[in-house]
Amino acid sequence: MEISKRLLNWWDAGHAQLPWRESGDPYAIWVSEIMLQQTQIATVLPYYERWMSRFPTVEALAAASIDEVLKMWEGLGYYSRARNLHAAAQTVVQEHDGRIPQTVPELMKLKGVGRYTAGAIASIAFDRPVPVLEGNVIRVLSRVYDLPDDVTQTATKKKLWQTAAELVSPERPGAFNQALMELGQTICMAAAPKCHQCPLDEICLAKARGTQLERPVRPPRQKTPHYDVTAGIIWRQDGRFLIAQRPFEGLLGGLWEFPGGKQEDGEALPETLKREIREELAIEIEVGELLTIVKHAFTHFRITLHAYHAQYGGGRPQNIGVANHAWVRLTDLEQYAFAKTDRQIIKALHSKSARHLEHQ
Repeated sequence: MEISKRLLNWWDAGHAQLPWRESGDPYAIWVSEIMLQQTQIATVLPYYERWMSRFPTVEALAAASIDEVLKMWEGLGYYSRARNLHAAAQTVVQEHDGRIPQTVPELMKLKGVGRYTAGAIASIAFDRPVPVLEGNVIRVLSRVYDLPDDVTQTATKKKLWQTAAELVSPERPGAFNQALMELGQTICMAAAPKCHQCPLDEICLAKARGTQLERPVRPPRQKTPHYDVTAGIIWRQDGRFLIAQRPFEGLLGGLWEFPGGKQEDGEALPETLKREIREELAIEIEVGELLTIVKHAFTHFRITLHAYHAQYGGGRPQNIGVANHAWVRLTDLEQYAFAKTDRQIIKALHSKSARHLEHQ
């Protein structure tokens, strides 16, 4: 097939040299595919190197604690990927004698492995002639075939999966799938496609019709909601402060944080903090001065986080809305995995501590 031939020739002429491609290790390929979900290659590379140094085999990952796994993932985002990868590694060790399954149906039984990831592992690690479909592939195929349909619709995705399956090279499925993805990453980019460098330029219908920037078709983006959120650095008289571990299911599950929560209508921010601490930990606090404000955008919403100093006012902390809690000093925090917003609070605490020492 013309598309397959052109893509493989382009791939063979010089593709990106990446550590997981060089290894050929199914576990390394699996780790890379999970890390690369919704994350750029340049961001992933240092995390991948550290991860493989600490967890070089599926057995090493399975034997690690979830706290250590989350600490190694700290800063990479979408933390359910780390939790699922850890759980799936334990399944591979316990149910497959440490051997990673080779077929798409078996791979999809592992936690956190969907159809795309299963196809990538099966084709790249085991030469199974199965397709992949992710953002880059969707963009390439939508342009090559000048697809006018909304790619978020189930019927369109089904059509794209079928197209990808028909195109995949039976002799070199791993190389073909990687070439298709790399073409989307480096040439057939969303905002500024480099059509003059593309190996498919002569057969691309969108290029011929001038519709490249109109493909793929997606519905208009909805306005992203915004929330004001509070967090408390709750100090005890011995100089320690309270951190809490988020429930393992849900957003940022298993990470540690400065406890707090979302402001309700008509509520002053200090009132929000006191209420949230009471609901999550069953203790009373006195809210003090504002330490810092952090703005952050998640996938589907934005927050402005207001971090306050506070004094512990009584009651025994209980894990009501949290998985765990700990009284710590600033020097203890390196042991715990925090989300990006809370690391900004830690940075502000270090800065304030340094200024305090300067003025002593």
